[in-house]
Amino acid sequence: MAVQRVIVTGASSGIGGAIALGLAAEGVAVGLVGRDPDRLAAVQAEVAARAGGENVRAFLADLTSLASVRELAREVASAWPTLDGLVHSAAVYAPRRSQTTDGLETMFATNVAAPFLLTNLLLPTLGAAGRVVVLSAPSTVRLDFDDLQSERRFRSLTAFGATKAADLVFTFELARRVDGTGVTANAVHPGLVRSRLMREAPAPLRWATWLLSREPDRAAAAIVPLVTSPAYAGESGRFFRRGREIDPPPYTRDPDVGRRLWDRLTGLATRSGATA
Repeated sequence: MAVQRVIVTGASSGIGGAIALGLAAEGVAVGLVGRDPDRLAAVQAEVAARAGGENVRAFLADLTSLASVRELAREVASAWPTLDGLVHSAAVYAPRRSQTTDGLETMFATNVAAPFLLTNLLLPTLGAAGRVVVLSAPSTVRLDFDDLQSERRFRSLTAFGATKAADLVFTFELARRVDGTGVTANAVHPGLVRSRLMREAPAPLRWATWLLSREPDRAAAAIVPLVTSPAYAGESGRFFRRGREIDPPPYTRDPDVGRRLWDRLTGLATRSGATA
């Protein structure tokens, strides 16, 4: 069955916007999720110009807020009761520790808690062959379950790396939990991509990252097939880069770590008024 409807978070700029455009070019109806209304509207207009206005919807949401994630899930399910795919592209990097209204460290809330909660809330809408794709990186940072919110010690790059490792752990645990349902879950490493993600990083790192990065549309070209191509049908619990499977850090595949993170995230979601 052809992929018809896909939600893309972080779609108001960078690689998320490029993925949305790539999906639309293949005739997929795309739900754009972003928190900046002006940038979101600009991407929506570009997608509409290429693929037609009926093939794009914009969903304004702040992924630092679990209440906003819950409202987003309700809006998506109401607009599109059946989905074929969910692409988690949204991510933030923060040089200083800050907390969200839910009491979570901002990077952890956006990069980990939000995709976990949104995925679980939208699982009932995913069709029999629905695909969940999570953008991550081969981070070797191990999760400190005694300090997931970096309250005792905060080092920005380590905390960011921990969120990318957590994304892998979440993806592989999700794959185990949906095994046999037809739904698949895979992670993808886009490589270094020119975007706004590291705009608050120290200048030397920011400049080096920019110089070594690819344009978003080039990275997106290798990600879109993971959502649409029959070649990846049934593939689950894998980690890809440029269309080829790569090995993740072994730690991120540990089922015990996966269950522990899942339980912790479920507790955070429940504490904040949501069940997952």
